[in-house]
Amino acid sequence: MTFEKAIEEYKSGRFAEALEIFNVLITQKSGVSEYHLYRGRVLSRLGKTEEALADFNIITALEPYNTDWMSDRAVVLHLLKRNEEALAEFDRAVNLDPGNPYRYSSRAFFKDRIGDLEGSIADYTKAIELDPEDAVAYNNRGLVEEKLGYKQNAQRSFKKADELVGYDPKKTNPEKKEESTRPKKAPIEPINPTVADDRKLSIKHYMTVMRSLLTDPKTRSEFGAFLKKMFK
Repeated sequence: MTFEKAIEEYKSGRFAEALEIFNVLITQKSGVSEYHLYRGRVLSRLGKTEEALADFNIITALEPYNTDWMSDRAVVLHLLKRNEEALAEFDRAVNLDPGNPYRYSSRAFFKDRIGDLEGSIADYTKAIELDPEDAVAYNNRGLVEEKLGYKQNAQRSFKKADELVGYDPKKTNPEKKEESTRPKKAPIEPINPTVADDRKLSIKHYMTVMRSLLTDPKTRSEFGAFLKKMFK
């Protein structure tokens, strides 16, 4: 049983098989950050969030300044409804990596989920300030602005998002010139939605939305692959 085989099982969605291998690897050599990181992700995908948190606690202790892992841990804390602790982790990631727009976008999405809509708008605005080409941040900010009844602001955000992706709703749907058919962020459900708000939070669902917020090439490759699979 090798780490490579465990990763292969994980990426193929065979989480039970991946977990078995990671358990063996950690028994043979505990304290290897990658082993605990991926086992935590596997446990999260299996809905074993308390056990996942134990692994994320280990890796953040091993590398206390790794902001990607802080975000992983914050997601699990949110899924456990420990939102104050989750916010503290998102805040810490922002403070350690203030020039990365992803840090603000991910915290914005979390704030939207917990009902801090003004705070969410502020974070999306900061993400846009750092990356003016981030169409997703504009679009997501517009969705939050709509919730607060800021219709003119929302339309401006949507328009800018459309411009950045080269989308023209009038050409796409000429019979409904006033109604944009732009693909929007899935309905918020943990942090990455596709279903109604009252459905049970799931990690695959959360991570899908978080993945869409990745704007920095440095964080996009590895962490993005994880986020892609977190909510269902």
